[in-house]
Amino acid sequence: MADESSAKTIRIKIPSISKINIWRILTIVFALIILLQLLGFFNLTGLVVLPSPSAQQVGEKVINYINQNLVQAGTNASLVSVSDKGSFYEIVTSYQGNRITVYASKDGNYLFLQAFDMSQKVERRETEEKPQQVPKKDRPEARVFVMSYCPYGLQFLKAYIPVIELLGNKADLYVNFVDYIMHGEKEMIENTRMFCIQKEQKDKFTSYLRCFVQSGDSEKCVSEAKVDKTKLEACMQATDKQYNLTALFKESGATFPPYPIDSELNDKYGVRGSPTFVLNGVTISVNRAAESIKQAICSAFTNPPAECSQTLSTSTESPGFGAIGSGTTSGASGQC
Repeated sequence: MADESSAKTIRIKIPSISKINIWRILTIVFALIILLQLLGFFNLTGLVVLPSPSAQQVGEKVINYINQNLVQAGTNASLVSVSDKGSFYEIVTSYQGNRITVYASKDGNYLFLQAFDMSQKVERRETEEKPQQVPKKDRPEARVFVMSYCPYGLQFLKAYIPVIELLGNKADLYVNFVDYIMHGEKEMIENTRMFCIQKEQKDKFTSYLRCFVQSGDSEKCVSEAKVDKTKLEACMQATDKQYNLTALFKESGATFPPYPIDSELNDKYGVRGSPTFVLNGVTISVNRAAESIKQAICSAFTNPPAECSQTLSTSTESPGFGAIGSGTTSGASGQC
C-alpha cells in the first residue's frame, strides 16, 4: 500500500524576462502614454482627461446659455458662426435681427460679452475721465447716447421712456446718437428717423419711441404715434444731405461707418459706446431700471418736483427689443 503521506510536487516554470524584453515593454508603454498625451486623453499626473469640446459644441452651449439666461422670455438668439481665435472662440449670434458678437473659452466654461485686442492701440478722447459730482439745476438736462439697434441702447431706452413720460415737462430729456454705426444701414436710417421726430414732432416722439423699442417696427410705430409722414420724410432727406450720411456709410470703408449728427456732443462728453448717459454735463453710470434713472435725474434738481415722489419700476430692463417692464431684478449692462 502506497504511503498516503507522500505528496506530489507540482512545479510551475516562469519564463525568464531578459533585459532586452523589459526595455521593449517599457518602450511600448511610454509610447502609448505619449500618444495619449498628444491626443488629449492623458496628462502627466496620470489622469485620463476628456477631449476639449469642438468649436460647434462650444457655440451651441453659448447659445443655450444666452437663451436660458440673457434674453427676454419668449425670444431666442441663434448661432451664426464660430471662429477660432487661438486661445478663445469668437461667436457671432443673431438676436431680433441684430448680429451680436460674444466670446467663449475653448473649454466652453466661460462666456465673455466683450473682448479687447491689447495689441491694438486705443485712440483716447481728449476729455479726462474723472469722477465728478453732478451739479444741481432748476431744470436738469439729461442725454442718453445710443445706436438704435444696439441691444444695450434699447435696454436703456426701455428704462428711460417712463422717466421721460414722468419728468419730461420738468427737465430736458434727450436721446442722442453715438457717432458711428455698428448695425448696418437700417441703423443709420432709424437714427435719422428718431432724430427728425424728436427735432420737429417732439410731442409724438415718446409715443414713437415706446412703440419702437418694444416691436422694432418703425412703419407701424410712425402710424400709431400719428407722426406726420410727409414732414418726417422731408426732414430725413434734408438731414441726410446736410450730414452726408448715406455717402459716408457707403464710401467711408470703415468697419463702423461714421454717423456725425451728434459728433460735437460725442467729443464734448467723451462718448465711447451705446448707451452713454450724461446728466447736467457729467457722464455717469446708472442701473438700467426706470426708478434708478428717475432717482438720478431727481437728485440733479435744485428743488425736486412732486413727480419725484412717484416710484417707477425697479427691475432692470432686458437688452434688445421687447416689452417695457418685462425685465428682472438683475440684467446685462453691456455696451455696443
